[in-house]
Amino acid sequence: MSSFKEKSVLVLGGSRGIGAAIVRRFAADGAKVSFTYSGSADAARDLASETGSTAFQTDSSDRDAVIARVRDSGPLDVLIVNAGVAIFGDALDQDPDAIDRLFRINVQSPYHASVEAARKMPQGGRIIVIGSVNGDRMPVPGLAAYALSKSALQGMARGLARDFGPRGITINIVQPGPIDTEMNPEDGPMKDLMHSFMAIKRHGRAEEVAGMVAWLAGPEAGFVTGAMHTIDGGFGA
Repeated sequence: MSSFKEKSVLVLGGSRGIGAAIVRRFAADGAKVSFTYSGSADAARDLASETGSTAFQTDSSDRDAVIARVRDSGPLDVLIVNAGVAIFGDALDQDPDAIDRLFRINVQSPYHASVEAARKMPQGGRIIVIGSVNGDRMPVPGLAAYALSKSALQGMARGLARDFGPRGITINIVQPGPIDTEMNPEDGPMKDLMHSFMAIKRHGRAEEVAGMVAWLAGPEAGFVTGAMHTIDGGFGA
């Protein structure tokens, strides 16, 4: 019997890439899984059908919509926040409204979702947020706002670990490096540059990230909180 049998799991941003791998992992391990999506309705429908999970369209840039989705999901055993966006380009040329939207999705949404989940989360619950190795290291220009947003998650986790610790609720950040997804394919134009920074000269797999998330959500990680868990093939080493 899986350790997640009958556990209630919500994945914010679960229709594609790392999020979809996380949905598949928890569904395979016996959890009752729901996930959100924004624009990928077909992918969300197919994933829900494949895994027996439930999909909800939710705009992660809308604070009230995120809070409502978490609240309406009832007491959660595990919350995973994967939704995120990146904007590339010279900081002097970027649209301020687009940058503000990035901060709403990458920083404000994880914070409000975590707080709302903790209101009804049982003793020993788990909150896991997908950050980025770029929260620690930014070796190229054009991603200042993205790096800022991922660094902000580190402070959030450290602070909320103190707030939720007395109830045994843990909160951790998983920081992937280059992962082979639609957003960052292994055969993409940045492949050679990314691999030049890495000790293991390949992109990671979404399933590898999902494995780390599952460990953090499981019983063996009950003493792990307020911490950053980097899975990057040595990108930041």
